[in-house]
Amino acid sequence: MNTVTIKASDLDGYLTSEDKAALDEVDRLYDESIKCCMAIDKSAKASAQRRKAEEDLVASANKIGDFLKQASNASGRIHVYSFETPQQQHGQASRLVAKLRDPATCHEEFLYYIQRAYELLFGHVFADAALPQKRSIIVKTPVNIPVQNYAVHRIPDVDSLTRDCVMCVMLRGALLPSMIISKEIQDYSCDNYVTPFALFKIKRDESKNEDNMNYILNLDRSYFDFEALDNKDWIFADPMNATGGSLVTIVNYLKSKGIRPRSVKFINVISALKGSLRIIRAIDNCDVYTLWMDPVLNSKAYILPGLGDAGDRLNGIDLPDNPRNMIQLIADYGSQINNLYRTQVKKIEETVLG
Repeated sequence: MNTVTIKASDLDGYLTSEDKAALDEVDRLYDESIKCCMAIDKSAKASAQRRKAEEDLVASANKIGDFLKQASNASGRIHVYSFETPQQQHGQASRLVAKLRDPATCHEEFLYYIQRAYELLFGHVFADAALPQKRSIIVKTPVNIPVQNYAVHRIPDVDSLTRDCVMCVMLRGALLPSMIISKEIQDYSCDNYVTPFALFKIKRDESKNEDNMNYILNLDRSYFDFEALDNKDWIFADPMNATGGSLVTIVNYLKSKGIRPRSVKFINVISALKGSLRIIRAIDNCDVYTLWMDPVLNSKAYILPGLGDAGDRLNGIDLPDNPRNMIQLIADYGSQINNLYRTQVKKIEETVLG
C-alpha cells in the first residue's frame, strides 16, 4: 500500500509556547465542566442537586466561551461563526449544533442539520466576505398573466473568491459537506460554475491515543491531479476538526511534491481549539472557519463535548473487511441527496473514473 504518515508529535512541534499555555488553561476550565457533568449524571431529575449542577455547568460554559473567543481572536486566522457574526444570528447556530450533538437525532435529521450548518458557513466564509460587491440576477417566474413575469434579485458577487478553488475532500466524513459547499458556489456563481474535486483517502489510527496518533494518507485510493491543485484556492470541508492531523498530512504531502496552494480554507461545524491552533501554525495562508468551537480533546482524540463520530453519523459504518468504494458511498446517500447534488456527483464520478 502506497501511504504517507504523520505523527501527533510532529503536529505538536508547530505549537508556540503561547498556544500550549492556552491549551493548558482551557483544559483547566473544562475540568470544571467535567465535574458538573458528573454531578448531573449522578443526581435525580428535578432535584435541587441537579438544578445546582446544571447552573454550574452553564456558568462553566460561559467562562470557556469567553476564553475561546479571546484565543480565537488573538490567532487572527481562526474564525468562529458566533464570535464574528451579529448576536441575532447566534441562536440559530447554537440550536443547529445542539441538534447535531443529540444522540436522538436520527440519520436523516443529521443530514438535514449538516446541510443547514454548511449553508450558514458558506454565507459567513464567502457571501459575507464578498459584500458590498453584489450583482443582479433576473429570474423568470411561473406567473404569465397579464404578461410573463421576471424578478430581480441582488446577491453577493462571490465569483472572485471561488473561481479558482478546488474542493479537497478528506474521505469519508467530508464527502457530503464538500458537495454542499460546491453546490452553494454553483448557486451563487454567474455561470453555474461547478468546482473541481480532489479526493484524499485518509484516516487516523484509532488503536492509538491522542498523544501518539498516526495519520495515514492512502495514495492508492486517492484521486487528484497535481496540476489542477497547483496555485489554486484549496477548500476543505469536514464536519469535525479535532486534531488537525489529517489536513496537515495532506497539505504537507502536496507541498513535498512541489504543489503550492494560493490559499487554504478549512470549514468545520465543530472545531477543537488544539486542532485549530495546530493548523494555522503548520500551514501558511490557511484560515479555519467553524460554526462552533469546543474546548478540548479526550485521550482518544475525540472532541469534548463533541458529537461522536460525524463520519459514521453521516455515512453509516463500513465493515472493516468490506469498505465501500466512492460510488457505493454516494449511492448510499439515496436519490434525494443524489438529485440535489447531481452536478457535484457527476464531477466526483469523473474524478474517480476518469
